[in-house]
Amino acid sequence: METRRLGSSDLRVSVVGFGCWGIAGGAMWGDQDEQQSIDSLLAAVDNGITFFDTAEGYGDGYSEEVVGKALAGRRADVVIATKVSPSNLAPASLRHSCEQSLRRLRTDVIDLYQIHWPSFPGDPDDVVETMAALRSEGKIRHLGVSNFGSTDLSRYPDGLFVSNQIAYSLAFRATEYSIVPESLRRGMGLITYSSLLHGVLTGRFRNADEVPAGRARTRHFSGAREQVRHDESGHEDELFALVDRLRVIAAEHGVEPRVAALLWVVAQPGVATVLAGSRTVEQAIDNASILTQTLPESAINALTAASETLKRDMGPNPDMWQTDSRVERGSTSSA
Repeated sequence: METRRLGSSDLRVSVVGFGCWGIAGGAMWGDQDEQQSIDSLLAAVDNGITFFDTAEGYGDGYSEEVVGKALAGRRADVVIATKVSPSNLAPASLRHSCEQSLRRLRTDVIDLYQIHWPSFPGDPDDVVETMAALRSEGKIRHLGVSNFGSTDLSRYPDGLFVSNQIAYSLAFRATEYSIVPESLRRGMGLITYSSLLHGVLTGRFRNADEVPAGRARTRHFSGAREQVRHDESGHEDELFALVDRLRVIAAEHGVEPRVAALLWVVAQPGVATVLAGSRTVEQAIDNASILTQTLPESAINALTAASETLKRDMGPNPDMWQTDSRVERGSTSSA
């Protein structure tokens, strides 16, 4: 498995990482057997995946617990990242959250400790001071953020964070307007999630009606659908026109649509690792094998061209779920 340096840090991460939200189960993902999760985590390590990303908010810490059970005996082989919720960024709460994550993860140090969302109403200086103290105490190695827009980043000094975890896919390129350039200017590596748009870019679904309600919550889908948090008309026709084109381009080069979609993300500037969830051993092995396949530059360019209409129509709002963006904190991005 190819590894890449994560931003300005000394961390090297596998280009395909293990996104650990799904192993928490729950309403979004459905029931999940714990031993199956442990087996899939170990299979990922055995097949070259070294980066594992979780959060205290995934199943109220349950995802962290499963990661800890699975990887405690393989700690030297992996890079563990977790995230603190914005509601826990006050100094005392932040320290408590970090210590609880360490306990659940069964580790002495968190390799990458990230702020999950930028909606903290308090003083950023307090966050910086507390995180610096935790780092000096050896409890965390590096600091990162998740879902931070360029305005959110401007509240913090350059060089503090080594990574920005963002929703980024062939079907969601709003981050290209300002977030990607600003993150790269700051020397931050990009960790991408939802790079298969909750399974839509696997080619499994032929139209929007086939997508389960729990996965059809983004701004791609009509605001009239269940569980959405926006009132936009959506972009369902453009989305599935892209999926159709993705199928064709993938078939022309002898790869599955999901492989083509992930290889497109891997090819984008600044991307250090692409998170892919695995709930079975077979899925873990399959995800680890993605980079044994390749796409020529012409195919990458064809996919970029195929997604331009959807990128234009969805616009620069980097919040994939809400019209009132939680990411840029009210700023206006421009191309």
